[in-house]
Order: sequence, then structure tokens, then C-alpha cells
Amino acid sequence: MASLLVFREQLKKFYSKYELYITPASKFALALITLLVINGSIGYMSELKNFAVVLVLALMCSFLPANFIVMIAALVTLGHLYRFSIECAVVALAVFLILFILYFRFSPKDTLVVILTPICFVLKIPYVIPLAVGLVGTPFSVVSVASGVVVYYMLHYMNISASVLNTFEEDGALEKFRYVIDGLMANKIMFVTIVAFVVTLIVVYFIRRLSVDYAWTIAVITGALFDILILLFGDLMYNTNLSIIGLIFGNLVAAAVAKVLEFFVFNVDYSRTEHVQFEDDEYYYYVKAVPKNTVTAPQKRVKTIRVPEKAVRMSGQNPGRQKRD
Repeated sequence: MASLLVFREQLKKFYSKYELYITPASKFALALITLLVINGSIGYMSELKNFAVVLVLALMCSFLPANFIVMIAALVTLGHLYRFSIECAVVALAVFLILFILYFRFSPKDTLVVILTPICFVLKIPYVIPLAVGLVGTPFSVVSVASGVVVYYMLHYMNISASVLNTFEEDGALEKFRYVIDGLMANKIMFVTIVAFVVTLIVVYFIRRLSVDYAWTIAVITGALFDILILLFGDLMYNTNLSIIGLIFGNLVAAAVAKVLEFFVFNVDYSRTEHVQFEDDEYYYYVKAVPKNTVTAPQKRVKTIRVPEKAVRMSGQNPGRQKRD
């Protein structure tokens, strides 16, 4: 444990020292991964799949505000859908506008959540999102999580429906609109997932704020159980063809990732908890103080060894040597 704490402190020190370079590099990596995932999922426009274009867009995102990544991702998605079907692009544009209004109104700082939610679905680890966001986010983060879920299922539905949409006649725009909209509104697994993720996030958030010992661990376990139960109930109610083994294994992985996140964000020593009581003219105060697990990273010291001049003359070396611990 001590070595892990030393690693954490060294990591924090490294980030604070090179934050000016790490921040744009992180935004560049996030934008690059996002664009590559979009191109791999719905890459209908070959011009946007050009790696040089992807690099230029990612570089632009690295020097602009983080929300610019969301805007670029939405525009690239619309470009691909426009090449595939104008009707799909129009429906996606309407959905994006509604989500952007809600996102910028309630949770404009949750850029990572909006972007990582669809990516985690593609990587088959979506259950990490409600647990992790519940630990470090706010109740308003449900808007960002729900937006990410809607975007993923919308694009997934349009992608798997490509063969059906291509069978419509060129003048059947109204039929295409109706088919896409009806398919989205009838996507029961999307709505069940939104409910499960929202409830899980809120449960985790409120439990981890309690003053009980090991609140974060209790929040993670309880949130994972709520997620499993709600998704299983939704599968029984609406026959969503959910993989039970995948659901359980995915939540176990999500809980493990949440514990790693807890180590870096909220690592405390409950064995040294102190309870303090004091008062003033108007109130009595009962304070519970839980110390953080911290350790000082070892510092390298340079020690100068003085060699007697007589020994130097005999050996023919310079009078001063430095040795590093």
C-alpha cells in the first residue's frame, strides 16, 4: 500500500509540474479516440475518415475549450449520416439540439461524461459510467449520462437499420422519417438503460456523501446492485434480450474501476477517525474528522564527499566528488 501511495503522490507532483503540456495532450488524445470511434462505427463519408483530417480536428480540439470536442464529434457524426441518409441526419440534428440545450443548461462541465459514455458502450464497459460519475459528479450529471446513452443507441439503431433504409424509394422521405423516429421511440432497451443509469448514479452520489465509514465502498456495491436489478427487471418487463452474464461481469469490472478511482480521489484511513465536539453562543458542533492516506514521496539528495588532499595527490583524482543516493 505504501508503494501505491508513493506512486499516487509522484503522479500528482508530475501532473502539477507539467500541467501546461498534459492538459492539451489529454484533450488531443480524447478527441482523436472519439473521432476514430465515430469513423469506425458510422464511417459513411470517406473525406472525414481521412487520417490527416482526423489529426487536424484533434489538434484543434487540444487548444480549444473541452466542450469543443463535443461540438466537433456532433458535426462529424452529422456529416457521416448526411452521406448515408439526409433523413437520418435531420433526425440526429434534432436530437443533438435537444440534448445540447439540456447539456449546456444543467451540466456544461461534464464533457468527459458525454464523450466517454458512447465510447464505453462501444468498448463493452458501459456500467463503469454511472458508478464513476456518481462518485465524482453531481445529480445534474444524469443529463450528461442520459445524453450519452441516447446518442449511442440512436447511432447504433441507424447503423443496423442501414439495409432497411436503403430499400426505401428516393421519394419516400416521409416513410424514412417515420421509420427512424418510430424505431427510436420504440427502443425499450435505451429507456431501460437510461432509467438504470440515472437511478444508479443518484444512489451512488447520495450514499458516498454519508458520514458513515467506507461510504464510497458501500456506494459502489449498492449502485452496482441497483444497476443489475433495474436492468434485469427491465429485461423481464420488455424482453430486451439482455445478457445476464455480461451484465454481472460488466458490473464487477465497473466496481473494480470505481475502486481504483476512489484510491486516487478519496483515499482515507478510517482507523484514525476522530470525533470532535465544541460549541459557541448559538450552536453545538459535532465533527467527524477522517484523515487522508498520504505519504511523502522520497526525494533524491546529492551528497558531497570530501576527500583528503593527501589521498587525492596519491590517487591523482580531483579533490571534489559527488555521489548520488
